[in-house]
This record gives sequence, C-alpha cells and structure tokens, in this order.
Amino acid sequence: MQHDDPCPCGRSATAGACCLPLVQGERQADTPEELMRSRYTAFALGDADYLWRTWHPRTRPEQVTVDPAVVWTGLEIVDTGGDEVEFRATFVENQRTGTLHERSRFAVRARRWFYVDGEMSG
Repeated sequence: MQHDDPCPCGRSATAGACCLPLVQGERQADTPEELMRSRYTAFALGDADYLWRTWHPRTRPEQVTVDPAVVWTGLEIVDTGGDEVEFRATFVENQRTGTLHERSRFAVRARRWFYVDGEMSG
C-alpha cells in the first residue's frame, strides 16, 4: 500500500494521512475509534504483527494470524462512546460475502489504547 492510496478504513483520506502511520508504528492512536480503524486496515493489509501489538496484553492470544483467503471490503462505524466502538466490516471469502458485526472494547495502558475484546452480533 502506498501513502497516497485511499485508506482501507473508509475515511476520505489517503492511507498516509489516516491509518498507515499507526500500522507502521510512526504514531499511536488517539481514540478507540482511531485504533479500531487502524486494526481494520491491518486486517486488510494482512499485518498480524500490528494486530498483536495493539491487543491488550491481558487478553491477547499468544499468536495472531490473518487469513489470506479473507478480503476485507468495507468498514462502517455504527456507534462510538467511551471505550467502545461498534462496527460492521464486510468481507469476501471463497467467493461469498459476509459481515462481521462487533462491539469492541478498548483500554488505555501506559498512555496507549489497546483492543481488549469484543462481542459479535448477528
């Protein structure tokens, strides 16, 4: 992905002005929504390392993998508030479309936002 490509998270900004600096470790997320968007971008790019690094140490698995057969096609933020973000992420897997609907929880540790866990809907 190039800095001037559209950001996968769906904002009307280039990747270089949106999520790419977070995924590349150049800066930290300022809000849970910003972290959630950057994590979606990491899924779209297949960057399991970023996903692992931004997962809260208390709840993260020993290893994070990204399925290369899943192509992430869109992100919709449904609701934000406090330390939670509800979203719908669309994808294609084996020529079938799907939607992941989740309310994710985030927490601050050492002045950084981390993904804690989420509850899936639908």
